[in-house]
Amino acid sequence: MFNFLVLIFYYFLILVSILGYGTFFLRIFEKKLISNNFGYVGLFGLYVLLIYSYLSNFIIAHSEFHNIIILIIGIIFFFLKILKNYSVYRKEIFLTFLVFVLISSSLFLYKNHDDFPYYHFPYTYYLTQQSFYIGIGQFNHGFRTPSSIFYINSLFYLPYAKFYLFHYSSIYILGFANIILLKNIHSYFTYLKIKKEKINFTNYLSLFSIIFINIFFYRIAEHGTDRSAQILIFILMIEIIIFINLKNIKSIDLFKIYLLAAIIVSLKAFYILYAIFFIPLLFLMKSKNKSYIKSLVFLIFNKYFFLFILLLFFVIFTYLINTGCIIYPLSITCFDNLNWSIPSAETFKMNNHYELWSKGGLTPTSRVTNPNEYIQGFYWVKNWINIYFFNKVSDFVLGLILLVIIVMISFKGKSLNKYKYKYNYNYIYLIYLILIALGIEWFYNHPALRYGGYCIIALLFFIPVCIRLEQIQIDYTKYTRITLSLVIFTILVFNLRNIHRITKEVNFYQYRPISDTFYRVEDKNFRIQKQMNNFITQYDNCINSNNLCYLKKQKVYKKYGKIIFSNRKND
Repeated sequence: MFNFLVLIFYYFLILVSILGYGTFFLRIFEKKLISNNFGYVGLFGLYVLLIYSYLSNFIIAHSEFHNIIILIIGIIFFFLKILKNYSVYRKEIFLTFLVFVLISSSLFLYKNHDDFPYYHFPYTYYLTQQSFYIGIGQFNHGFRTPSSIFYINSLFYLPYAKFYLFHYSSIYILGFANIILLKNIHSYFTYLKIKKEKINFTNYLSLFSIIFINIFFYRIAEHGTDRSAQILIFILMIEIIIFINLKNIKSIDLFKIYLLAAIIVSLKAFYILYAIFFIPLLFLMKSKNKSYIKSLVFLIFNKYFFLFILLLFFVIFTYLINTGCIIYPLSITCFDNLNWSIPSAETFKMNNHYELWSKGGLTPTSRVTNPNEYIQGFYWVKNWINIYFFNKVSDFVLGLILLVIIVMISFKGKSLNKYKYKYNYNYIYLIYLILIALGIEWFYNHPALRYGGYCIIALLFFIPVCIRLEQIQIDYTKYTRITLSLVIFTILVFNLRNIHRITKEVNFYQYRPISDTFYRVEDKNFRIQKQMNNFITQYDNCINSNNLCYLKKQKVYKKYGKIIFSNRKND
């Protein structure tokens, strides 16, 4: 029972701290941004903690003592900046805590996803034990592709709970995303009097998005580093469309876009591909400023773009010190002359390995005999269809079709030939074409749903349907009643699916969510940390005995006061 209370206690305490950091630094950064959406306050709080986590780990480990201080400071910020103005933020506080109570069933899990013991847990745990080492990509393929979610989770290594809160970041991202989408839906949850406004494209896209992420991504254990990023991509698309349709554009309107883009790329570096959505923004600004130069200056030379660049710098620097590559496993971004670099030949081999896996040529139980030939062209498609499309992708697509049918039937009504507020569909069509291009790139290079497939395929379904729904005549009262019903239905499905999952874990694993609440952690989770400690101990012994220190093909040495791991014997 005590573990259960600890899990709940920290869940809400950390939430308060995140909101505290978001509010405090938004007041410094831009007071106007603290308005009526604690979803973005929460995301900015996570952003601030991410920047701090990257920066502080250059100097110190994220120990229990360190993290409890960071937690308390955030709580103090919350009391000083939010509770002090409780009457102003009362409705936002209520909505925020209501959302996190409603998704709290996802907290309880016995087993994390397959990659968790492989590198998610070991990397996060490593951050809690010491300040950064150089060349840790030598230990594990997963250590070559770190995610910012590991850095934020490392700040949740707290007294008594220790490493049992390493799944919290995914829940907070889901919760803050839900708040943002609820506000966009314009239902009763917004607490705004907008009955005279027309129900528009982004209202419907937000509704589809909130239903999708809660029903399809209900299981936090499966989020990993991929689904959190894809959740934010839905919101990024909505914010880009909102920005495109603003009549009077100001630099402050870019804040949400750059904040979302920064967190998305930090979660999974290959989402830098989504920078292609910069193109419609550039075209839009060119149409207003009549000059590409002025448009570029507006989009890039402002303090909000700095949010993106700052976090991107830490991501790239982390890749560099781990692997010797700017973005691993892109061999063209690697520097072979660094002592700790992963050789370009191995980087190229690993790139093919990831491609082979995503194209169905490599599974836990099988491997094709001709991997290099298999991944070329469309040679792999037939096998991919047999082992992955059926039934993984096909079931997903059928689920999307069912979702679309339910929403379309719910909003059945008369079509309007003319309506008051018309979105700039030319740019929406351009965004749709870009999504198609990204879908082609996804299918050709890494056709696994976890590598961006969920959000691309879903958006390709949702956008045309939202355009159609916007042309349906519906009054605000009816719209609110329908959306409220669909949101309640979504909440019920989310919790019923999690309750069913917990029940299965109780029956199959003998999981005890009340008396023994924490998820399973095995000895293999600590394997890499033990290897690091062992190599460093042997190195210290070698130095003390004045011997060269070659340890199992792994050379360990110190330079600039930092431990460096290298597999090169001739350094």
